[in-house]
Amino acid sequence: MIKDLVDISKQVVRDLRNRFAHAPLILLYHRVFDLPSDPHLLSITKAHFAEHLEILRRHTRPMLLREMVRALRDNNVPRRAIAVTFDDGYADNLYNAKPLLERYDVPATIYVTSGYVDASREFFHDKLEGMFLQPGKLPQLLRLTIAGHTHHWDLGDDARYSEDAYQRNRAWHILKVENPTARHSVYRSLCQLFYTLQDDDRREALEALATWAGTKLSCRPTYRALEPEEVRMLTNGGLVEVGSHTMTHPVLSALPCAQQRDEIQQSKTVLEEMLGRPVMSFAYPYGTRSDYTAETVSLVREAGYDHACSNFEGLVQQDTDPWQLPRFLVRDWDAETFSRQLRKWRAL
Repeated sequence: MIKDLVDISKQVVRDLRNRFAHAPLILLYHRVFDLPSDPHLLSITKAHFAEHLEILRRHTRPMLLREMVRALRDNNVPRRAIAVTFDDGYADNLYNAKPLLERYDVPATIYVTSGYVDASREFFHDKLEGMFLQPGKLPQLLRLTIAGHTHHWDLGDDARYSEDAYQRNRAWHILKVENPTARHSVYRSLCQLFYTLQDDDRREALEALATWAGTKLSCRPTYRALEPEEVRMLTNGGLVEVGSHTMTHPVLSALPCAQQRDEIQQSKTVLEEMLGRPVMSFAYPYGTRSDYTAETVSLVREAGYDHACSNFEGLVQQDTDPWQLPRFLVRDWDAETFSRQLRKWRAL
């Protein structure tokens, strides 16, 4: 009797392993650029991205996401199927990522925040990085009113930030517990405050910060989003597909239904007019389970999208909701670390 139970348990384990071994998965990238400072860990170097693509081409079956979704519905997904995606729509997706995707013949879906296209503005976390984590001098005291609440910070001696201090701390990122300077502490606090703000409030707060810092809200060339012609260039050749990432990259769960609908539908309309073709794929900004709701999913379906991506880990299974596709976030890993992660995710 005990032996029978042990044999049954072993068989269950084998069945589960077989079910999840080499199951389809979706990878999430943001940028391909050799950034000197990347506090949100959104960028991967060109050398590492090339290594990733070589591994994917050699050991997996890269697919365009919409083709994976179609195969999933037909119950005909190949073993080791992998889809590559990018969020946000940085210009380096065209100039750094696409040439490498073409070299290794790996398709990708790039989700564009359409309100940032040709807007000459940086995403708020990039603008805050430029203000607080780059060398220079700032006023010591900061008083900022955000969404009706006034906040105070004192930079102390870190109001002046030397080149040497920047070089010592430029590898810092938000996953680290400690803040090496008061500037890093303020940066972390402001990122948290800006996270749930609506676009108008973000712009107002950034304008106030720029006035305080004595700068203008210009856009650094290496941090800009795509321009309309560049969005069209992404799709040349058919290897890259463009998807929607809302108009202004808000936390959708923090918006009322009408504003969510506008963000979701208007982005689709703008991109379709830009491209002259349907845009059928969507990605929730930030994308964790708390960043959107069941109502949001319904709005995405009503807008006419065929599928949508989230940002929590998981393999793509037959019963996976195509409007809440899980993805694995990729960091700036070398080839060995990336291979180890793929094995951990049961892709290899």
